[in-house]
Amino acid sequence: LVRPGQLNLMTAGRAISHSEESPADRPPILHGVQLWVALPDRDRGVDPHFEHHADLPVLSDDGVSTTVIMGELGGSRSSAQLYSPLVGVEVTLAADVVTTLPLRPDFEYGALVLSGSVEVDDVALDRGPLLYLGTGRSELTLGTGHPSRLLLIGGEPFDEQILMWWNFVGRDHDEIVRFREEW
Repeated sequence: LVRPGQLNLMTAGRAISHSEESPADRPPILHGVQLWVALPDRDRGVDPHFEHHADLPVLSDDGVSTTVIMGELGGSRSSAQLYSPLVGVEVTLAADVVTTLPLRPDFEYGALVLSGSVEVDDVALDRGPLLYLGTGRSELTLGTGHPSRLLLIGGEPFDEQILMWWNFVGRDHDEIVRFREEW
């Protein structure tokens, strides 16, 4: 069971089969984010495994709360296992707040508003689109007039070619065909 502020991390590795279910006594509408992270070629054959992280590090300061889901930000590190340098943080902003987050210039970043609206380096961002921020940034300024939440994801640019078909991820067409046949 995963609750707000927690992380369930499934690493498929060489292959995994699973199902996702909601408890019967819960409402049918869920609010959450599911992300897929491509494993580097050297690690994509690891044994499948699952991690649950109930207590993620949280940084709080003057109307801003930042939960480090994966990776490291501002000296706080999630214990979630990584296979490549990356970061994922949820930023909760009170009304009328402006804050600056430290970033790694070698990472590329994207920002996704989960609720409310946020000014991301003077770009108005509402729920829906992911704002691609690119590389070369050492900080990111966020501001809002309303209580809002934002997901910031980033990592070293992934220089490997991948293909995805349904739940199969491979490096070329023939590999995807083989995975489908094996399934």
